[in-house]
Amino acid sequence: MWLIAVLVLALGLGLFVILTYNALVKLREQVDGAWADIDVQLKRRHDLIPNLVEAVKGYATHERETLEEVIRARNQAVSAEGPEAQAEAETLLGGALKSMFALSEAYPDLKANQNFLDLQNNLRDTENQIERARRYYNAIVRDYNTKIRQVPSNIVANAFRFTARAFFEIEEAERTAPAVDFGSGS
Repeated sequence: MWLIAVLVLALGLGLFVILTYNALVKLREQVDGAWADIDVQLKRRHDLIPNLVEAVKGYATHERETLEEVIRARNQAVSAEGPEAQAEAETLLGGALKSMFALSEAYPDLKANQNFLDLQNNLRDTENQIERARRYYNAIVRDYNTKIRQVPSNIVANAFRFTARAFFEIEEAERTAPAVDFGSGS
């Protein structure tokens, strides 16, 4: 009788470990996939920026410092790795882009340039996709981090070295930034 009880207990414990481990692996893979989605959108954003800078350069030749800051911030964002470093770099890039878009207010011909307007629309769409991808990523990270910290799954998580993941958070200044939309012609 004791042997059966020990075997049932061992089988139950083994099943618990396997199911918990598989659930943690699934969540970890979802986190990695969600981060890959953010990375794709950030690359798209980074690829648009040189075209925007070139469009602005033709109209705002004496605004070289602002344009160079945008390129510096873009290069830093391209080389950033991981959610925390990427979020910091993207915040700097967002600030630099706001400065560049503020220039368009001083150059009516630039505001009316179809190429510039198309690039702005593409950037706006990309920003929306980044926002959606960021929300999804942070939700998956929340679920994953909760699972590895809750009892009893934390025992399996610690045994197999599952570690918490960082959220992709933005700076407070980025949260209150006005939308980029100069196409209204006002």
